[in-house]
Amino acid sequence: MNAPLTDSLVLSAREGAVLRLTMNRAGARNALSEAMMRALEAAFVEAAHEPTVRVIILGANGPAFCAGHDLKEMTACRAADDKGRARFAALFDQCSRLMQTIVRHPKPVIAQVQGIATAAGCQLVASCDLAVAASEARFATPGVNIGLFCSTPMVALSRNVSRKHAMEMLLTGEMIGASDALRIGLVNRVVSGAELESETLKLAQLIASKPKTTVKIGKDAFYRQLEMPLSDAYDYASRVMTENMLEAEAEEGIGAFVEKRDPKWPS
Repeated sequence: MNAPLTDSLVLSAREGAVLRLTMNRAGARNALSEAMMRALEAAFVEAAHEPTVRVIILGANGPAFCAGHDLKEMTACRAADDKGRARFAALFDQCSRLMQTIVRHPKPVIAQVQGIATAAGCQLVASCDLAVAASEARFATPGVNIGLFCSTPMVALSRNVSRKHAMEMLLTGEMIGASDALRIGLVNRVVSGAELESETLKLAQLIASKPKTTVKIGKDAFYRQLEMPLSDAYDYASRVMTENMLEAEAEEGIGAFVEKRDPKWPS
């Protein structure tokens, strides 16, 4: 059963070691208002400190996954003396913190995308570690069509797909279907709408079955080495593997492999 977080903007439900966070602003296509971003960030921070949570699924209620920033809320900011500059800066800073909270989160996050994911909604998908999409899902960074280039979504998008694919999405603003999103690497899997929830959960449960400290070490190292020159990345990864070898999980896992038995992971 879903439980509310922060005035029901985000719903929370547990399925064993998997936590489902569901954006619950269907009437506004789950637009990332200031309140929605605060609620999501709070939910992710809380999950980081919950030891029994191994994997997080981020989904949404309604026909849209997320339509990006709340443009009505942003337009209202223009009434201020500075024409909204301070509020705009605060909103984009809040969005950047949310996306980095997901990337730096100690637990893997899987986006479950049932409908459109546009602008900052596409950024949200790209910021998650993995993404499973329904065949009818669609993706776009359409800011160029309304005179607001998707500069912050560009950060996440360009770290997921090749430069030319990212630039095409950013410069044309055109929607792409789920099959194209799979082809360019924006999502991992495409399934039927009827299978979306079960297939996403199956993937989450598979990852949740892996040793949790190893997964945490690996996720953190993955993103850190991406930003390094090749030689620095290898030096860093070698240090990580050395420390990982000293963990109880590595001792048990390697010992089980050598002894031809199933590992018994520390809790």
